[in-house]
Amino acid sequence: MTQEWISTLVSQGLTEDGSSFGNASDELIAARDGAVAAPLIDQGLIRASGADAAVFLHNLLTNDIKGIAPDGARFAGFCTPKGRLLALFLVWREGDDFLLMLPRELLSSMLKKLSMYVLRSKVKLSDATRERALVGFSAANTTPSAPTDALGEPTATLPRFGVAALKGGQAIRLDDARWLLVLEADAIDSCWRQLAPPARPVGLAAWHWLEIAAGQPSVVAATQEAFVPQMLNMELPAVAGVSFSKGCYPGQEIVARTQYLGKVKRRTYRAALASPVAPGTSVYAPETGDQHCGAVVSVAPSPAGGFECLVCVQIGAVEAGEVHVDSLDGERLEFLPLPYSID
Repeated sequence: MTQEWISTLVSQGLTEDGSSFGNASDELIAARDGAVAAPLIDQGLIRASGADAAVFLHNLLTNDIKGIAPDGARFAGFCTPKGRLLALFLVWREGDDFLLMLPRELLSSMLKKLSMYVLRSKVKLSDATRERALVGFSAANTTPSAPTDALGEPTATLPRFGVAALKGGQAIRLDDARWLLVLEADAIDSCWRQLAPPARPVGLAAWHWLEIAAGQPSVVAATQEAFVPQMLNMELPAVAGVSFSKGCYPGQEIVARTQYLGKVKRRTYRAALASPVAPGTSVYAPETGDQHCGAVVSVAPSPAGGFECLVCVQIGAVEAGEVHVDSLDGERLEFLPLPYSID
């Protein structure tokens, strides 16, 4: 994302941390009820190019990368040999290359980690963050119903994870309401002017709440190696981040064993709480005593007031109905519905 565009956003009221355009409460309500556009300045891009790029990524990530069509995208994770997630990516094609979106705070370490596997493969990995601007678009119960409407392009009737070409970039459908726009440097300003209005500009706080409401998991620096994919619901069709037919990758044996020989004991749920906590904060239940029964995955302010989180918890503790943050005496979580079943 170009520094010039970030400076323009700051002049329009974006706070230094990117969390809002100055009125977080109204932005959250707009995200819940209307059309919003959010500069995703906390995300980065890795570009994989070269003749072996597809095979290289396919052999490292949890999903079928070779099967990604030019008009498709997929979520995928990168695990340790013990099956613990180091990062989650959204992966799609740009011509013959692949782009991998991940939290910017992880980009440097993941680029270095992935590069260790290149060896003699014909693949080049690079930081492409400055090449593209990333914008989250969401439209709930309103028009425009898709960014193609707002940008004056023909409306693309895309399935989830479908990719459509826009003038100056690409639009990726994340779910019924959310899209990711990937914009080239010379198209950023014009596309943003066409999006906002009609979509209200919002900061990262509103976008992160939309991710939580969608049940979309994430991995940040504080939660690296905390979860195996099933703990984050990644094998479920609603998240669709794991393939069990693609062959080996780091940690594949553990992930497959969990799926076929064991039982998933922890799942990711949505919950409300009054006070903010950091990702990675442990949670506790009477059934497990002083031993934690899970950890917070992500947190954001809620349009209903207070905060919401995704939290990975032992299924039995949730069924018992009492889970507390940080200690047995900490705040009790109020569990909320997810838009998909985890049964």
